[in-house]
Amino acid sequence: MSSPPTKRQRTEDEPITRSDTWFPDGNVVLQARNTQFRVHWGVLTLHSSVFSDMQGLPQPPEQPSVEGCPVVELQDDEEDLKFLLKALYTPTFLGKQKIPFSAVAALVRLGRKYEFQDLYDSAVGRLTASLPATLEEYDALKPYPDRWSTFDSYRGIHFDVIALATEHDLFKVLPCAYVEMACFYITAALFDEIQNRNGSRTRTLSGEYLRKCVLFQQALSIKQYQPSYSHGWLRKWEFEADCAAPKTCRAVRESVLGVCMDNAFVISFTKMEKIPILKQCCSKCVSHLCDSIDSGRKKMWDELPGLLGLPPWDELENSQ
Repeated sequence: MSSPPTKRQRTEDEPITRSDTWFPDGNVVLQARNTQFRVHWGVLTLHSSVFSDMQGLPQPPEQPSVEGCPVVELQDDEEDLKFLLKALYTPTFLGKQKIPFSAVAALVRLGRKYEFQDLYDSAVGRLTASLPATLEEYDALKPYPDRWSTFDSYRGIHFDVIALATEHDLFKVLPCAYVEMACFYITAALFDEIQNRNGSRTRTLSGEYLRKCVLFQQALSIKQYQPSYSHGWLRKWEFEADCAAPKTCRAVRESVLGVCMDNAFVISFTKMEKIPILKQCCSKCVSHLCDSIDSGRKKMWDELPGLLGLPPWDELENSQ
């Protein structure tokens, strides 16, 4: 999704580090980059068919060992492996309401790669809980900063979520992830540097994803003001026949339109109660506005997958 910071490459001269996950009675050492983890074949094979098959392979005579345990070198990030093993060995970890997003990403990546099905399903469940596929569930999400209910939040997380879901075919969460991105950032901010979750470095969106984010945001910005969509009434006011206070209602509409145009807000899914000034309209117009916004939001939500080149919602629901 973004241009990640350059990862430290392992070199033969760098010392091997023993991680905190080191069981004296362990019978296999997993090594990711220069970090080793001493664990148990039994735990790995119980949850992973890949490790079960791996254990059954004949070991070459020259295979390295540590304290009599074979060393299995994995081409994975040491932080990912740390979170995978924490999920396996610390039962309370996955029972927490929130865990680091880096842990969710690790369980998606390694859970899928090594077929830790339960861990993979748990991670995907956290993503779908915070990035729902229905408008009703979307409306139930809390406002920021508690928007992400199952994993931690940080500036730039929207792009990390989109990248993870794209890379691992988690298409069901992509529409909501893109909506969150489009509503949270103004277009200019997409071109700026984005702070990493640890706050130590910044990165920028890569060309492919930057283009997709900008085009999606632009599509919502245009569509939301078209007739029969959530805020089409701003473009064409059709409530004059029943209006009891034309001057007041017209002034309210013009005020909202001016703010939206001046700031290029994406308000495709903003509910009527989030725009308090609309309550100044007459009761007839308030009723019409409520119906218009509600039906327009539903129509917009139904069309979200198509804006990303994805199948309809019902097919996405059955794809995972």
